[in-house]
Amino acid sequence: MGTEPLKTVIIGSGPAGYTAAIYAARANLSPVLYTGKEPGGQLMITTDVENFPGYPDGVMGPQMMEDLKKQAERFGTTVKYELIDRVDLLGDVKKIYTESGEEIAAHSVIISTGASARWLGLESEQRLANQGVSACAVCDGFFYRGREVAIVGAGDSACEEALYLSNLCPTVHMLVRRDEMRASKIMQDRVLKQKNIKVYWNTETEEILGETEVTGVRVRNNVTGEVLEIPIAGFFVAIGHIPNTKMFKGILDMEETGYLRHRPNSTHTNVEGVFVSGDAADHVYRQAITAAGTGCMAALDAERYLGEKGII
Repeated sequence: MGTEPLKTVIIGSGPAGYTAAIYAARANLSPVLYTGKEPGGQLMITTDVENFPGYPDGVMGPQMMEDLKKQAERFGTTVKYELIDRVDLLGDVKKIYTESGEEIAAHSVIISTGASARWLGLESEQRLANQGVSACAVCDGFFYRGREVAIVGAGDSACEEALYLSNLCPTVHMLVRRDEMRASKIMQDRVLKQKNIKVYWNTETEEILGETEVTGVRVRNNVTGEVLEIPIAGFFVAIGHIPNTKMFKGILDMEETGYLRHRPNSTHTNVEGVFVSGDAADHVYRQAITAAGTGCMAALDAERYLGEKGII
């Protein structure tokens, strides 16, 4: 690569990272994208994607990521299958260090490291992932219309997803670990008023049932000890996401939960020349299409920044 700093480096390879790469490459920024440990991000563990525009018959998550990668490479993006270990973002030239010890210098950095769903940690949960187990009701709820489902969680997101599912499914079994929810009062009230959402208090998931697809869930009341098996076709985990932003702690402004902050109406972080896109900054929408949109925004912001600096 030589000693001249790169114009832009993109850290992360989901819809946000690849879209940023497409726009940056078309702007002659010669982006280098580092995929991280999960090339393609959360969509690599998603089977059917039916809500991304341009795929009228739906598409497999991994296939969509491959399509985005090819499009980025077509315009001159260099894709490197490496993990970024640490960064030094202060100063005009940013330093990025790979896991193998290579040091990369860049004038701008686009962060697209995404977020990872929190899981319960059950073997059956991982075995039946995409076979009835999902961490996104908005993504996958449509597949279970007319069938009974369960959702575990007690925050605002869990309530929102339960309400979303209640419009598609005859009964939504909502499993709450404590005798109260963490959700805001307005969200709790909406859930409790919804006739086809059945809330199970003090309830923990012991096992998701089924060999090749979800057929039910075994739960235990952690006060009475009573064990119950509930027949369901879909099991949704809504206990939160963890943004993949640990390496930026102490460098970039972030919320208590780890999501990166950015200026209003832009992707600029608090550090000049560093931009953020996708789920690393979004705890509200968390969709492939919104991630892609902010990837475009980050590339445009980086292009303007480099132009103002006289680098391009």
